[in-house]
Formats: sequence, structure tokens, C-alpha cells
Amino acid sequence: MARHKKSNVEQEGSPELDISSLIDVCFLLLIYFIVTSTITPREQDLGMALPANSPPSSEQPKIDPMFIKVDANGAVFSGTGDAQQPLDSDGSVREMPLLNQQLQLYSAAAKSAGNNPLVQVWVDPGTVQQRVIDVLNALALAGITSVTFTDLIE
Repeated sequence: MARHKKSNVEQEGSPELDISSLIDVCFLLLIYFIVTSTITPREQDLGMALPANSPPSSEQPKIDPMFIKVDANGAVFSGTGDAQQPLDSDGSVREMPLLNQQLQLYSAAAKSAGNNPLVQVWVDPGTVQQRVIDVLNALALAGITSVTFTDLIE
């Protein structure tokens, strides 16, 4: 009977993988995505003076406040009651040219009369927060800093 010699194969350690080239590729992809991505513009700084919890003063403003209504669908209206007029009805479009125009006219009229423009905003509880921010951005763009949120609208 022939005997078979068993040769001892050198046991290699656990297999190794050089990942330095993979790290280089990851960094290149990261740099590529950072450079090609678009940055969402920041919201405008809203330097508005919101009313504090102070007792109401006996002085009434010299100019009638402008009322803005934002409904649950994101539609924006100006005025109250029968004088209410629709401005921007598409809630998915962030630009509001009709509201911007109305605010510019109101601000110019108030400032020419020597008064501070005052705006009261009524927001439906079902309104998307971004739509309210868009209205506040339009107010900041028009230079209106006296803004009051109201829960009553006629």
C-alpha cells in the first residue's frame, strides 16, 4: 500500500482588503455631490415687532390695518367681509406677486401719509407652515414690520 504524503499548506492569515482606493472614491463622490447640489436660499430675516402681552392702550393707529387671510388650501386674500379679494390662490407656488404688489401699494400709501403700516394676518389652522412663512417673507420684502396675528376676521 502506498502512503500518501500530506503536504502542509501554509495557512495564510485572514484575507485582507485594501480599502484606501474605496475611501478615495467615496471622497470624490462626496465632493462631486457637494459641488453640484443647489443650496436652498435662506429665509429672509424677519425683523418684525410682534405685540407683547401688554394692556391695550387707548391710542388707536391712525391708519386702518390691512387684513390678510390665508386659508387651508394656501390661498391668500386681502380685506374682510364683502371687500375681501383673492390675491394668490395657488398654494404650491411660493412666489406671490399679487400679494407683493398689494403690500407695496399699502406700505407706500401709509408711509406717504406719515403712518406706520400695520398688517393683521389670519391663518387657518390647516394651513401649511411654509405658506405662512411665504406671507411673512412678502411682508418683510415690502418693509412692513408691524404685524399682528389675529384669530378674529370679519
